[in-house]
Amino acid sequence: MSSPIPSAIALPADPHSYAGTSPVRVRHLALDLTVDLAHRTLAGSATWHLANPEAASEAVFDTRDLTIELVEKLDKDGTVTHTTYSLDAPDALLGQALRVPLTAETKALCIHYRTAPTAAALQWLVPAQTTGSQPFLFTQSQAILARTWLPCQDSPGIRFTYEARVRVPAQLLALMSAENPRERNASGEYHFRMAQPIPAYLMALAVGDLAFAPLSDRTGIYAEPATLPTATHEFADLENMVGAAEQLYGPYRWERYDLLVLPPSFPFGGMENPRLTFVTPTILAGDRSLTSLVAHELAHSWSGNLVTNGTWNDFWLNEGFTVYFERRIMEHLYGREYADMLQVLGRDALQATIAELGAASPDTHLRLRLAGRDPDEGLTEIAYEKGCSLLLTLEDLVGRPRLDTFIKEYFAHFSFQAMDTATFLDYLRTTLLDEAPGREARLQLTSWIDGPGLPPNAPRVSARRFAAVDQALARLQAGTAPADLRPATAEWSSHEWVHFLHGLPPTLSATELQAVDAAFHFTDSGNAEILAAWFPHTVRAGYQAADPALEHFLRHVGRRKFLVPLYRSLLATPEGQARARAIYTAARPNYHSVTTGTLDALLAS
Repeated sequence: MSSPIPSAIALPADPHSYAGTSPVRVRHLALDLTVDLAHRTLAGSATWHLANPEAASEAVFDTRDLTIELVEKLDKDGTVTHTTYSLDAPDALLGQALRVPLTAETKALCIHYRTAPTAAALQWLVPAQTTGSQPFLFTQSQAILARTWLPCQDSPGIRFTYEARVRVPAQLLALMSAENPRERNASGEYHFRMAQPIPAYLMALAVGDLAFAPLSDRTGIYAEPATLPTATHEFADLENMVGAAEQLYGPYRWERYDLLVLPPSFPFGGMENPRLTFVTPTILAGDRSLTSLVAHELAHSWSGNLVTNGTWNDFWLNEGFTVYFERRIMEHLYGREYADMLQVLGRDALQATIAELGAASPDTHLRLRLAGRDPDEGLTEIAYEKGCSLLLTLEDLVGRPRLDTFIKEYFAHFSFQAMDTATFLDYLRTTLLDEAPGREARLQLTSWIDGPGLPPNAPRVSARRFAAVDQALARLQAGTAPADLRPATAEWSSHEWVHFLHGLPPTLSATELQAVDAAFHFTDSGNAEILAAWFPHTVRAGYQAADPALEHFLRHVGRRKFLVPLYRSLLATPEGQARARAIYTAARPNYHSVTTGTLDALLAS
């Protein structure tokens, strides 16, 4: 039925899971669901096979806004009997603990339940919000939202295998983070299997008018039919990415690697659901210039999915390794100069985050303290870019070949297990730092893990290709007309344009921005990264010609990375505050709860 789950390392209690302190752990899930698009609910049962039911007198599950209709227990022979259960008082963030008593004969528990139409993990889209004529559903379970569509042990330190039966309208296709169908069937019933153990936050479901195109024997693209040709062109290098990743850090352990291009309301750039990464259409730039995001999600197949942060306080162990790995993939495919641009843009984003949080803030530590808070508060550039910078510092200290050996062995040694910061530090010291006297002192490890800001020994990053961008900016400030810069910019990538826009003087008037726009057509760009870097300038200067494009962007794109700074830009201007709230009122139904949770607080201030 399922592959064996390795013995877990000893982890600290997970402050974001009621189940995290329970000694009774799940090992396999049999899920049976019916998707009701009209009423925006999922209904069915979750049968949990238990790894060690004798360890305690009750099993504990995380739930939030679920209606529990019935709980049954199964003995070793599969005999089913009703059992009692209780729900603790609800907590606004964590939901409710579901407690089910166990007997010596209990081997599995079957929980019959129904989701709420407002379940935070689920986004239900009407046809007008898609590129076709059919409704759409997708899930976003990270960090602790799996419990809103599935009673589960919702801790990243608890892994399980699963199988599922999902019923949807016959004109739609269902996909999961598992073995997937390639085309629709007449019945609308689909069966799934995930043989590798995963944590609950990597549970994923999508339902829509979807088609598939293969890219290689193990890679392919799912998307709405109107989007599929563009997506297959954009991601033509996908198999090469997987091959590059394997050369760096060992075999891909998940059999297939497919992408699902979601409608634009998806709140993130991507989500690394095993076997089926969810990606935003905002990376469909037409020139394959934004595919580093795909390299990032692919890298999560090792750092995150294979070796997982034990709690959300250890989030940097997922993301710092993944950013470093992503850029090594991009360097392998496109050269060191290309990867250097990504490093510089990442470092710029890190410095901006440190300035925003405060240089002394404990939220700039790698090891976080998120108890009592939404773990999404740890989803900042600190985990991503400070974590990557630590690995760059290690690379400088021990050399790239030695670091590569360490990382490859780390993934192999802890495959399909969770990892917390303390255990990682012990492993790092034992296998790498203790090889040479004084190495840990030179690394300044404590400053990286439990100190604020960016330690002074972080290596400087630079990009030769950005030197030409800086020269163009200097010429612009010296009085050169924007149109006269066009010959020097003809071969620039998206990254060079973003660096250029970040470097534009913040004092440019609307008239000056009009000349820049006439030369480079930023307002009409189809590149979301360029638009997101351009619009703050137009808002600040009152360049009204860009207003319709800005409003269209805010109403149709749900990616939180872009929306938060753009709404902040509007709110920073007296005339923009009312406009920001008016746009948000109209746009909010297009956004996922992950995005509205942030923007509701921002727009209310």
